[in-house]
Amino acid sequence: MELAQYADHAVRLVNTEDPVSGEDALISVDDIRELFGPARQMARRATETDLSRFRTVRSRLRAVFAAADGGDHTAAVDLLNVLLLEFPVSPQISGHDHLDDEGRPRWHMHLADHASNATTGYAALCAMGLAFHLTTHGPGRLGLCQASRCENAYLDTSTNRSRRYCSDRCATRANVAAYRARKRQAAEDAEDTDAPVGAPLG
Repeated sequence: MELAQYADHAVRLVNTEDPVSGEDALISVDDIRELFGPARQMARRATETDLSRFRTVRSRLRAVFAAADGGDHTAAVDLLNVLLLEFPVSPQISGHDHLDDEGRPRWHMHLADHASNATTGYAALCAMGLAFHLTTHGPGRLGLCQASRCENAYLDTSTNRSRRYCSDRCATRANVAAYRARKRQAAEDAEDTDAPVGAPLG
């Protein structure tokens, strides 16, 4: 897996909680294992004890996104550096499962799994992935959805740094809401224009 893809682990974990409604999708060991995706060996270590640990890491990762989204890039970097120190990684060059057209390995950076438990392993992936994304694209590329009643995290990979929503669904919903608001405003303005200014003088 490319280092950039590890940042998606952070997004997946942060978005297991809806801070607006308080709904939490991280309620079982199976939920934790789903977060790992293809990293099944690490996922098998997950236990009930990891649930509370994962929620703590989730809150800390959300704080990184919130700081970056709010423009406090120094705070975002500081928070992420603390996570990197607490959850260090062991990078290795790997070519497994990645072959070119001639059957030769496509060498890439891979994070070796030496974690003592599932939380430590997952947090290390998240921290390193976000660090790679932040230093490659800038902290302004970490965001929280601007749609009403949605605060999902996202990684802005757009060419013009224009992303504001976590998904096409939220973008569409926000655009429709803005369109309806403009229509209402236009109708109200028209009513004000058509209304009589005052009673005629007698």
